[in-house]
Amino acid sequence: MGDIMNYYLVALIDENSYIKIQSLQKQLSDEYDLYDKLPMLHMTLEVIEDAELEKLIPSLHNIFKDTKKMKIKIKNGICFEPPFKSVNLKVENDENIKEFVYDVNHCLKSYNFKVRENVDDWDLHISLANTVFSKKEWLKNEFESACKYIMNLSYDIVPEITEIQLWKPINDDDEMVLFKQKLK
Repeated sequence: MGDIMNYYLVALIDENSYIKIQSLQKQLSDEYDLYDKLPMLHMTLEVIEDAELEKLIPSLHNIFKDTKKMKIKIKNGICFEPPFKSVNLKVENDENIKEFVYDVNHCLKSYNFKVRENVDDWDLHISLANTVFSKKEWLKNEFESACKYIMNLSYDIVPEITEIQLWKPINDDDEMVLFKQKLK
C-alpha cells in the first residue's frame, strides 16, 4: 500500500493584489534567505485526502463551473507556531467566504471525498512564508521576528478570488496544477 496523497484545493487572487502581497513575501524571503523560487500565493480552501483524480477532477468542474469571482478582505497577519512556522495574511471570515468554504466542503463530502470534518476550525489565510519548500529550516528567533513584523503591519487589502486550482504538494508549476477553473 502506497503513501496517502493529499491534494490542495486553492483559490488564486487577482494580479494587482498578487503583486502587492508578493512584494511582502519577497521581502520575508530575502530577509531570512528562505526561497530560491517564491511559492505561488494562494488561499487553501480544502485538503482532499487520497482521492482518485479521474473522479475528483470532473467533480470539481461540476462544483465550480458557475462560481462567480468574490472579494476577500485582509486586515491582519496571523502566524502558525511550530511545527508549521508559517507567517501569513489572515483572510477575514465574513459571511460570503464562510458560506463558500462551507459549500465547497459539503459538495466534496457529497461526492464521497475525504475532507475536513469541521470547516469552522480553519483560519483562512494566504501563506507568505513557511517551512514547506523553504531551502532551510527557520531558526526560532527568525520565525518570531518575521511573525512580529507581519503582526504589526496594518493591511487593507481586498483581493478578488479569480480562479480555483487543485494542486499536488510540489513546487514545480508544470506538475503541481491538476485542475484549473477561472471564475465568472
